[in-house]
Amino acid sequence: MRSTGVHHVDLVVSSIERSLPFYRDLLAPLGYHGISEVEGERGETIYYLWGPAASIGLREAQSPSRAPYDRYAIGLHHLAVDAASRAAVDERAEWLRATGAEIESGPQEYVYSLGYYAVFFYDPDGLKLEIVHVPRHAA
Repeated sequence: MRSTGVHHVDLVVSSIERSLPFYRDLLAPLGYHGISEVEGERGETIYYLWGPAASIGLREAQSPSRAPYDRYAIGLHHLAVDAASRAAVDERAEWLRATGAEIESGPQEYVYSLGYYAVFFYDPDGLKLEIVHVPRHAA
């Protein structure tokens, strides 16, 4: 049986009140228009933002954290979200600047593949995110 790709990714955030509006506003222009609530295995609410090919779930942390997030420890290094065009990457980068989000680099071309154009930035908890456009001919 052939897979069609990643179905969803769940992220744990420190505050749903802070992170849900950030992700909703970040992702809506990229086609993430739906939202649903699901009960998690510990009774917590998971908020799923539906996208063109996958969903991103947000749930509030239930375990205390003694250290800041370390993307080089076991776990998620970063999450990349596809954009339909370079203009969409640029527009989201402008939105990130306007909201005061920390941008690591870009938007610019990277050597990962021909035409790879991305912006790397951090969510309110310091999770590294990327918005990327790769032209179809280069993929």
